[in-house]
Amino acid sequence: MISGLTTDDKEMSGCAISGIMSEVGRPFSGESIIRSIANMHDRSNGLGGGFAAYGIYPDRAEDYALHVMCDHEDGLKAAEAVIADRCVIRHTEPIPTRPMRAIRRRPILSRCFVRMREEELERNYDRTEDDLVVSLVMDVNTHVEGAFVFSSGKNMGVFKGVGYPEDIGRFFRLEEYQGYIWTAHGRFPTNTTGWWGGAHPFGLLDWAVVHNGEISSYGINRRYLANFGYHCTLRTDTEVIAYMFDLLVRVHRLPLRAACTAMAPPFWSQAERLSEDERELVRALRVVYGGALLNGPFSILVGHSGGMVALNDRIKLRPLVAARRGDMLYLASEEAAVREVCRDPERLWNVRGGTPVIGELRGQAKADATPTVLSGGGQEV
Repeated sequence: MISGLTTDDKEMSGCAISGIMSEVGRPFSGESIIRSIANMHDRSNGLGGGFAAYGIYPDRAEDYALHVMCDHEDGLKAAEAVIADRCVIRHTEPIPTRPMRAIRRRPILSRCFVRMREEELERNYDRTEDDLVVSLVMDVNTHVEGAFVFSSGKNMGVFKGVGYPEDIGRFFRLEEYQGYIWTAHGRFPTNTTGWWGGAHPFGLLDWAVVHNGEISSYGINRRYLANFGYHCTLRTDTEVIAYMFDLLVRVHRLPLRAACTAMAPPFWSQAERLSEDERELVRALRVVYGGALLNGPFSILVGHSGGMVALNDRIKLRPLVAARRGDMLYLASEEAAVREVCRDPERLWNVRGGTPVIGELRGQAKADATPTVLSGGGQEV
């Protein structure tokens, strides 16, 4: 826990999520996503806002970009010591911000671009470099007092904190960045405190998750993930979703659509109406991945280097709309947030419960993104 950066205020309401993606990998500034999430200002209460952006570090695309927040300088030094012991630090600097009266009680915010040391890779020859970065993040977040790594992907970054999302976006100067995928969150905490580490998105490697709702299966999901070396330290239920995507897609290599089915499967009565092959797949996923099932009302938006995924709970207890225009995919809690940045969409629809909307980079853009996960070939529904 980062002392002095929490509040005990608790109010009940919903959150706001938004995402914009160019499926041909065309970069655009963070101004659009700030405008989109600001349109839903009243869905949050100032206790958390954040963004994830992809393609923002093209000059360091092969390095892992570790974003670190610390309560004090000793925490930063301790975190950097753990990182330097396993990684070659190619560059480090404070994360650029601007002074804003609306943003208070700020932690120390730093980023370093790293690669795993060759001797570390040789010593752990049976693990991938991504595996070692995940272990590094878990160790810092679990054992270094007053410090957390809150973003750890390549050519992407998470930016978050306590405040309204539009203020967080200006605080981090996101209009100065160019990315091909942007996601955003406006938080209205219901069961946990509002603090910097608990704001969304939750990231691991290039996964970044924003979420509106409540994961009532959090305890089961957390214990299930602990079996595979994932440790939840940020005291917000959304954290399990980011780790679950990493486990199912990157580690177990499930296609994205199958991973979504494992987390939000159809009811048994619905499964009986599917084709025999589909029914057997659902049964197998329910048996093997029972601990991955997410219960509770939720709409989630997941970014990764190869695309963007939106998913509702099975009976759609939280709002989520999608839209397309040209090569652009838009996702948000409200239609107004889409129309704020896309006045005349060619198609606009409500996302069905338990049925993912999957946007993927196309052709050369997909190759250029050098994704660290397998997308599994899902298509938009």
